[in-house]
Amino acid sequence: MRGHPDVPVSTDPPLRIVLVEPEIPGNTGAIGRLAMATGCPLHLVEPLGFVVDDKQLKRAGLDYWPWIDLSVVDDWQKAIEADAPGRVWLFTAHATRSYVDADFKPGDALVFGCESVGLPDAAVKESSERVRAAITNSGYPYPFARLLINRAPADIR
Repeated sequence: MRGHPDVPVSTDPPLRIVLVEPEIPGNTGAIGRLAMATGCPLHLVEPLGFVVDDKQLKRAGLDYWPWIDLSVVDDWQKAIEADAPGRVWLFTAHATRSYVDADFKPGDALVFGCESVGLPDAAVKESSERVRAAITNSGYPYPFARLLINRAPADIR
């Protein structure tokens, strides 16, 4: 499945976003908005924890969804190879390097695992390009910084 026929597929995307088995439609919707706004292709890897059809998307208020450069695939390796040339960055809690220290380049793929279990252990162990997006309270003036950031997508309506 690829996005709306009127949406040009980017031949030189800034980054590629890959969501492996996303479970929560609201999270995927927020990332979809980001992908659309930045011109990044969005690859969803099945199985999905929700239905992607016109009726469900309209019900969730995702009527912009057809304008995302979207593909749905059954294997995350296919998503990575689909648009190749860049590097593959796995976002995992097991990484020691923060995403702010990564040297992202145009065409790189940012791969995120499903919300409940993350990425497969074997994939994480194989990759040398691992980063974490974990937010800690250290350095933040507010003790509930994590909660505020997690709430942000729910408040955008």
